[in-house]
Amino acid sequence: MIDLTKTPKSQGYVFPAEWEEHEATWLSWPHKEESWPGKLEEIYPYYCQFIKILSEDEFVRINVKDEEMRKFVMDCIMQAGANLENIEFYFHETNDAWCRDHGPAFLINKNGNEPEKAIVDWGYNAWGNKYPPFDLDDVIPTKIGKEFDIPVFYPGIVMEGGSVEFNGKGTILTSKSCLLNENRNPHLSKEEIEEYLKNYYGQEQVLWVSDGIIGDDTDGHIDDTVRFVNENTVLTVVEDNPEDENYEILQTNLRELQEMKLLDGSPLNIIELPMPDPVIWEDQRLPASYANFYISNKHVIVPTYRCSKDEIALEIIQKCFPERKVVGIDSTEIIWGLGSFHCLSQQEPLV
Repeated sequence: MIDLTKTPKSQGYVFPAEWEEHEATWLSWPHKEESWPGKLEEIYPYYCQFIKILSEDEFVRINVKDEEMRKFVMDCIMQAGANLENIEFYFHETNDAWCRDHGPAFLINKNGNEPEKAIVDWGYNAWGNKYPPFDLDDVIPTKIGKEFDIPVFYPGIVMEGGSVEFNGKGTILTSKSCLLNENRNPHLSKEEIEEYLKNYYGQEQVLWVSDGIIGDDTDGHIDDTVRFVNENTVLTVVEDNPEDENYEILQTNLRELQEMKLLDGSPLNIIELPMPDPVIWEDQRLPASYANFYISNKHVIVPTYRCSKDEIALEIIQKCFPERKVVGIDSTEIIWGLGSFHCLSQQEPLV
């Protein structure tokens, strides 16, 4: 029997790597005008293309407000040609669309204990109380736990899914600029945060880079900068223009990655991924990055930006995932919301 007063790690639960087999991908349908001012309707064709590819090989579970929204979404995804047999809707009203951060963190028990799946419901405060209200988003993991009769752990601290990256072998990558920001958990030290991450994600070590890219309103989520592609290899974005404001930030991260050691003492295998040309909208630099890809069961879905580097990035990522098909989807409109496909999705592992 599970004991919710104890940590998930102490009972054999782990957060699997994203490339491990999924039962489903969770999404929260985008509806907040303020997140895409003047562009909300324009993102739907690209978002629905994302759903279409996901639905080819796993369930897509979509949080919607009500029946009216469900019908609207169904019309959109039918036009995109999605596999409707793999689409499920849940009446879980949300404030916004960023399911990576407000969605459930699914754990699986690899010791063969019952129940095999659990959820962590971290506290959510919209990246340091930047975009209230967020009360509906904050309770999404618990609502999903009740819907599926999955036990839910409550660490009692603020954490977002986009701030952590996993290699499936006990290692978490994260950034100091985000998780050590005083707008998250000012009462906790770096060491205390590490203990929460290890105990509630079922991991053994936490590795830190310094910062995130310019324009990222999350204070530097790791899923825009460094991604594991297997247990000992990372893709990390680099900027080749020394005059660009991201250049030194990303060089610092690269140097830090080069000094890191995994649990077995081996260094990381590091593959460099270019940054796209700056994407500017209304004089605002947007956090466009090829690292914000999402790994589904048979695809890797990569944001592209109508840029000459798109094909180079897709080729590099494809070499990292020989068993999957890499698909680029234009994210030029979506990135106006300050996130892309990884930010919008959360995987549910298969047990």
